[in-house]
Amino acid sequence: MTATTPEVGHISAARRWAMLAAGTGGQASTAAMVVAPSFLIPELHRPLAEGGHGLTLAEAGLVTSGAMLGMMTTLVLWGLVVDRRGERFALIGGLALATAGGALATTTDSPVLLAALLALAGIGSAATNSASGRVVVGWFPPERRGLAMGIRQTGQPLGVGLAAATVAVIAHHHGIGPALWVPTIATAISLVVVTLVVIDPPRPAVDASAPAANPYRDDRYLARIHGSSVLLVIPQFLVWTFGLTWLVTDLGWSPGVAGAVVAGTQVAGAGARIAAGWWSDRVGSRMRPMRSVAWLAALAMALLGATAALADRSDAIAASAVLLLVLASAVTVADNGLAFTAVAERAGPFWSGRALGLQNTAQHLAAVAVPPLAGLAIAAWGYGATYALAALAPVLAIALVPVGGER
Repeated sequence: MTATTPEVGHISAARRWAMLAAGTGGQASTAAMVVAPSFLIPELHRPLAEGGHGLTLAEAGLVTSGAMLGMMTTLVLWGLVVDRRGERFALIGGLALATAGGALATTTDSPVLLAALLALAGIGSAATNSASGRVVVGWFPPERRGLAMGIRQTGQPLGVGLAAATVAVIAHHHGIGPALWVPTIATAISLVVVTLVVIDPPRPAVDASAPAANPYRDDRYLARIHGSSVLLVIPQFLVWTFGLTWLVTDLGWSPGVAGAVVAGTQVAGAGARIAAGWWSDRVGSRMRPMRSVAWLAALAMALLGATAALADRSDAIAASAVLLLVLASAVTVADNGLAFTAVAERAGPFWSGRALGLQNTAQHLAAVAVPPLAGLAIAAWGYGATYALAALAPVLAIALVPVGGER
């Protein structure tokens, strides 16, 4: 134990919550950094004659994918940094790199250089995924850890909401550079807060002659959590990706109203993550609530599929379908904090950085695959059938969620 790393009992409750707020802010700011480029696509695709960049949609998509690619390819590496150098080092280094990449990206008109700098910002952004989660697990006792992690998990929808509300509008009126200052300023503020507030949680003494055992060799517990989480990502990203399009194309809603409903689902999802974490603290288990969430997700998606398929028959059925879309959007993200907490607890202080990196990598790979495959299914069978088909994923996840053996 170092002089700068106090024991858990010597940290005040206010300091713990301040570190949770700093970690949540870091997660929100880097989420905004990673998703912000996707809101630049309209400006990149706008013809040169109209003041845009004149890229094709494919080219614009390739440029803006840089941030996501940078993040996905370095999640496990940052987890290793967390395991070896600590949470504070990773958070400060990652946020500094994300801020630098974002700031440099505001200065270029070259699509190639923009993609490269966004990738740099994405690489830095990846650090907060494992590091901020480890701060929560390290400083909060088990009976409060689920609630704390649920709050920390709200960083993603908060960051997405920030980017969605600002980036596209600023890019349209003032250009790409000013728009990218939104996530860049956010990561810069987070960097200052983390530097002032976060302290590395205490860890057991390291025995150089007996390195920490690989938890993946003990049993399949962690692998089963990863697998079930990947399956639960499928309905989550289906409703996130196509919910707005369904409201506009099938139900005839205006984009503005549909966008407001989708924004509301982000708020509902944030609340569901907090509620699930609180529930896991009360019952003393992460996996039992996760199985229940999977059942609810399967039921919500099945009912959404049925009502979406019949929505054109009456306004009442259409209204029910919209309510089920909101419910499904909330339920399908409620497991995220539970799985994240369970992985960190199971892997331990010397492996959880890498384990959390693997958890996020697997989920992001599944998330990337969902939109094209779901698009094909919607084109072939319609929204209702596709939503109903997605209910099979949480059913399969129920069988994978490990039962017993939590520690």
